[in-house]
Amino acid sequence: MSEKSLIEYHPTIKDLPATERPRERLVHYGAGALSTAELLAIILRTGVGGQNVLELSSSLLAQHGGLVGLARASFIELCETKGIGSAKVTQLKAALELGRRLLVSAPEARPQVRSPADAASLLMAEMSFLEQEHLRTLLLDTKNYVLGSPTIYMGSLNTSLIRVAEIFREAIRANCAGIIIAHNHPSGDPTPSPEDVAVTEQIVAAGKLLDIQVLDHLVIGHQRYVSLRERGLGFS
Repeated sequence: MSEKSLIEYHPTIKDLPATERPRERLVHYGAGALSTAELLAIILRTGVGGQNVLELSSSLLAQHGGLVGLARASFIELCETKGIGSAKVTQLKAALELGRRLLVSAPEARPQVRSPADAASLLMAEMSFLEQEHLRTLLLDTKNYVLGSPTIYMGSLNTSLIRVAEIFREAIRANCAGIIIAHNHPSGDPTPSPEDVAVTEQIVAAGKLLDIQVLDHLVIGHQRYVSLRERGLGFS
């Protein structure tokens, strides 16, 4: 293969080992074992513009702030995404609408968070091996059923960059009773930093003013997590 060919070559899903392809993983391990990006890749089927479908799915989720933002994006807005035509957007909108109708018709099907371990199990598969720090929130109703899980920030988290209003924006829109914050440490070590504790204190204080209970802040590492509430860090 020439040097030019090597430069222009873009790997596709078929280039991945069978055990890493979303469809094969779903067959062997079940849908619950797949990340949101992998499930989205199965719906979209093919990539565009040199991106394979997994890269396209991850890009869409990042661009719209996670699954909640993607669901709220209009048909026209999604069609304006480079390389995504009306056929793919139609498939995506149909799948999201089926999910919405399921939640409306069977609210008990929503996951319920009874402990830090419950919250961690919902997030660790997606967040354990991210190369950047991501901050997400679990939006909860009065019985701690999950209403959504938007991504709020990507990148290094510190008190100078985080705007507390952004943390609560989706929670207010969803009329949540409580939230759980979670962010990952790309190093794999979930030990909370002093900065993590300081951010938690700010968010907990803001939650009290807004009458939205901040139930916990999880730091996620490589298949491990730490609950700041359990350790008494940032919660008075």
